[in-house]
Amino acid sequence: MADNPLLLLREFGQSVWYDNIERGLLLSGGLGEMVERDGVVGVTSNPTIFQKAVAGSDHYDATIEELAPTEISTDRIVDTIIVQDISMAADVLKPVFDQTDSLDGWVSIEVPASMAFETDKTLLEVKRLRSLVDRPNVLVKIPATAEGVEAIRHSISRGFSINVTLIFSIDRYREVMEAYLAGLEELIERRKAGEDLPEPASVRSVASFFVSRVDTKVDKRLDEKLAQTEDEERRRLLQSLKGHAAVDNARLAYQAFQETFAGERWERLAAAGARMQRPLWASTSTKNPEYRDVLYVEELIGPHTVNTMPQNTLDAFREHGEVRGDTVLEDVDGAQSRLEALAEAGIDMKEVTAELEVEGVKAFADSHDEMYRAVEEKRRQMAEGKSR
Repeated sequence: MADNPLLLLREFGQSVWYDNIERGLLLSGGLGEMVERDGVVGVTSNPTIFQKAVAGSDHYDATIEELAPTEISTDRIVDTIIVQDISMAADVLKPVFDQTDSLDGWVSIEVPASMAFETDKTLLEVKRLRSLVDRPNVLVKIPATAEGVEAIRHSISRGFSINVTLIFSIDRYREVMEAYLAGLEELIERRKAGEDLPEPASVRSVASFFVSRVDTKVDKRLDEKLAQTEDEERRRLLQSLKGHAAVDNARLAYQAFQETFAGERWERLAAAGARMQRPLWASTSTKNPEYRDVLYVEELIGPHTVNTMPQNTLDAFREHGEVRGDTVLEDVDGAQSRLEALAEAGIDMKEVTAELEVEGVKAFADSHDEMYRAVEEKRRQMAEGKSR
């Protein structure tokens, strides 16, 4: 479909990934159709996505029923369900992985958010998850907490390919990129010392920078300030700032990306075969119905980027998305000015993004617990049914 706007994004260096995974889509061939029709070249998942998939369909019942009577723990049943889906998706995307020299074709599996503040446990879980999924095109997702950043460096230094998730602030993003570069440098030194580790060229990473949630939180604070003032000039200023923070934050993050992956340090790593850690725009569905439903796709197009879209955003962009160029590079000065205006208005972006990080980790941890409970309940019902 030459008129499909999703296919135009790759002409500007942006890869389209799908932010969802569920067995019905895999069994029906739907993911393969999206690869062909929409140019989808990757899949992301998270605990909330899996929780909804398991609780909301009967596609997983056969696996649960098979394992329910055994001595296997419910945790291991959850592992089995996730690994089966990740493996099936990875198989669908393996041709893309091969055709793009491993740039795309990736599927992500996530370290439990309950480990987000424990570096050592995260490192052990990265190794365990990669051993469970015997596919070359699987990224392990690590939350970008302070403890997670350290785990990212260690993981890269040992040759693991990583999707860094739950990045909200530019400062944290800089730490993530530093961890990636330092990890690559350590990997090179380890190989020189004779350790049997993968080549730098085989290590891939994306940094998942979350977008729409920033507007949700900032707009709420702006509304609170609007309700507290009757000064018309101040009201106009506050109103003018609504709906901009998320894109502005992401555009300045992209500036940081361009600065980091340039210059002597990066050139030395690139000469050793290292690949860029691409920014991946996550949380790209529009939460406010007053805003354009493809806002966080149209405004963040640019080279060496990924946009992972849920179904509603993918469908909307296919239907009426506009591709007008490298929009992530537009109005950078305006982005800086508006974020400074937010600070002057009493909205602290460091506080906003710190809250979002804590809330994001908690939401994913809660979803994992809910998925566990859903599997446990199905297991109990199946066991009772067989005992009657």
